[in-house]
Amino acid sequence: MVLAAGGSERLGRPKQLLTRDGETLVHRAARLALQTGPSHACVVVGAGGTAVADAVRDLPCTIVPNPGWREGIASSLRVAGAHFAMSRIPVLVPVLVLACDQPGLAHDHLCALLAGAARAESRCAATRHGRAVGIPAVVPGDWFAGATRPSGDTGFGAALRGMPEDSLAVLEAPELLLDVDTQADVEQAVARGWLDPGALVAGTG
Repeated sequence: MVLAAGGSERLGRPKQLLTRDGETLVHRAARLALQTGPSHACVVVGAGGTAVADAVRDLPCTIVPNPGWREGIASSLRVAGAHFAMSRIPVLVPVLVLACDQPGLAHDHLCALLAGAARAESRCAATRHGRAVGIPAVVPGDWFAGATRPSGDTGFGAALRGMPEDSLAVLEAPELLLDVDTQADVEQAVARGWLDPGALVAGTG
């Protein structure tokens, strides 16, 4: 489940369409997710929906529109969860949730999360973000309904942070601490080789 519906208000241009090695970040996130061999994959789009959807048209994933994208990440999780339910995907299947604004993301990160969730008591895995944990993450499919159904703008973060840390797998990946929200983040990502130099120019990838 690739979350790509945000409006990039702080950056002022669609971060989904910034490029690394000539590949848009949304395409890269979806491609890396597909390399883990999922039974089903979807990309949730909202702001700039047509352009973002067009960026992944060549990949075998379902485009899920989120008309309520301004409500935040939880709204994207809800529409994706509804899509999975309509697709009759088993509720206990592990769901890998990732965004497309972490340009340091690599295939190994996703594989480690899936392997960790398979071993964890809670069936969950999440990425360390300072003192908190968050996405990319793996949660059970049944989290998309009932008491754990995402609400507000926090997604599953509160539920993950609320469980004993020894019950979930935690990925230590400092490169994932950088997500692209501002021009300063873009500059840092370019300096690390995680975004193409053209990203430094507003209005380009």
